[in-house]
Amino acid sequence: MDKLAEIMDWKRREIAPLIRPVKDQDLENLGDRLRTEISFLESLSNEDELSIIAEVKRKSPSAGNIAENISATEQARKYVNADADSLSILTDKKYFGGELKDLWEVNEFLTNHQRKVPTIRKDFMVHPIQVVEALEAGASAILLIVRALNNDELKELRYAADISGLDCLYEIHDEKELDKALEHDPNIIGVNNRDLTKFLTDLKISENLIPQIPDSIIKISESGIVEPEDAWYVREIGADAILCGETLMKAEDTETLIHEMKNRD
Repeated sequence: MDKLAEIMDWKRREIAPLIRPVKDQDLENLGDRLRTEISFLESLSNEDELSIIAEVKRKSPSAGNIAENISATEQARKYVNADADSLSILTDKKYFGGELKDLWEVNEFLTNHQRKVPTIRKDFMVHPIQVVEALEAGASAILLIVRALNNDELKELRYAADISGLDCLYEIHDEKELDKALEHDPNIIGVNNRDLTKFLTDLKISENLIPQIPDSIIKISESGIVEPEDAWYVREIGADAILCGETLMKAEDTETLIHEMKNRD
C-alpha cells in the first residue's frame, strides 16, 4: 500500500464514528453565519504579485518532525505579520501533528485581531461531515485530493462546499488527475510537486502541468518551494500562488522570506 492509500484508509476509519447525515439547510445556515469577509479564492487573485499560502505544519511523513511543539496561533501570527495572503492549517493528527483545534484557534486569533486572512482546512477530506467541521472552525476553503477520491465523492464534497460558501482547492499531481479535476469545473487547482505515493519532490511537475490549466482557474504550486528562486520560477511558468509549509516553518526570518518570494526585485 502506498503512503497516500495508507493515510486515506486511516482517515476513513478515523471519521467513521463521526459520520451522520448532513442536511443542505444546516450547511447553508452555517455558511451564512460564518462566512469570511475575504474568500480563499479572492486572496489568491492578485495579478501583480505571487500570492503566498503559508502552512502550519508540525510534521510530515516525508520530513518527519518539523516543529512539533509550535503553537499554531503563534505561527499564524508570524505569517500574518509577514503579509501571507492566506493560511493553510493542517488538522490531521496522526501523520501531520495537527488537530481541528488549531483551525479554531487560528481563526479566533484572526478575528480578534481583525486580520482579514482566510484559512483552508488541510486534511484528507472524505465526507461532508468534515465540511461541517471546517465551517464551524472558521475555514474559508477545503482541500480535495483528486487522486484519493472517486468522482462521486468529489461531487458530494464540492456540493457541500458550494452550499456553505467554501472554496475547494483541487490537488493534482499528473495529467490524468488534471483531466479528472477539470470535469468538476474547479476554480482553484493546486499542483503538488510531491508524489504522495513515494513522497519525492520535483518542481518540473508544476512546469509540466500549470501551463495546461485554463487561464480562468487559479493555479497553485505546492511543495518543494525552498528558496525565493523556486517561487519566482513557478511564477514564471504561470502559478498564481504557492503553498509553502516546511520551508516557512523552519525559516529564521519568516517576514523577509515571504517578501522575497512575493517580489523578485
